[in-house]
Amino acid sequence: MNRVIHILKKTACAAALAAPVVFGAVVSVVPVSQPAQAQAQPNQLDQAVAALRGISTMRADFVQTDRNGQRVSGVMTLKRPGRIRFQYQQGVPLLIVSDGKALTMIDYEVRQVQRWPITNSPLGALLDPNRDVARYGTLQPTGDPSVISIEVRDRSHPEYGVITLIFMRKASAPGGLELVNWVALDSQNKRTTIRLSNHQYGQPVSDNTFKWNDPRSPSRR
Repeated sequence: MNRVIHILKKTACAAALAAPVVFGAVVSVVPVSQPAQAQAQPNQLDQAVAALRGISTMRADFVQTDRNGQRVSGVMTLKRPGRIRFQYQQGVPLLIVSDGKALTMIDYEVRQVQRWPITNSPLGALLDPNRDVARYGTLQPTGDPSVISIEVRDRSHPEYGVITLIFMRKASAPGGLELVNWVALDSQNKRTTIRLSNHQYGQPVSDNTFKWNDPRSPSRR
């Protein structure tokens, strides 16, 4: 388990940085040429964006897998705008949370806290409801009409890597589409996959869910 936790610490940020694209569907990227198949289905990207924006709150189980196949699980909680919590399984001393102002990774094992300003990262897309919906990214062929795959990248910031979102058609999900996983590929080609299951939409979620205990002091953040 210690080796798994060590690897997780290296990949956790990449996985969480995917969140703004996943749940904001708003990024400042350079438009890229759509392949012929994608142009034949121009509404799929709009449908995916509408489905994401239709989520007010969501809870889902997640499994995070790194490029070596190491897996950890947990529960992800979302409350729009701007709040996300990745609560890892028992025994994994990490927490990733966005309170609407910053993304924070708390490592309780070494009592370390790392924060990234929302406005200086793709997470600004998640937290700023006034930003226009970007119609960028590339639809990827899946061979299955019930599955939509969208690749998104910010060419002006290659350090953000590439994020691919996978949706499946589901009538009971907002907008008729359910996000089932995303893949984050960072600038060093380290791949992290998040798979979601057991989605629950529209349930009450307290703002206290996105507070966290600071291991450096007895105060609560």
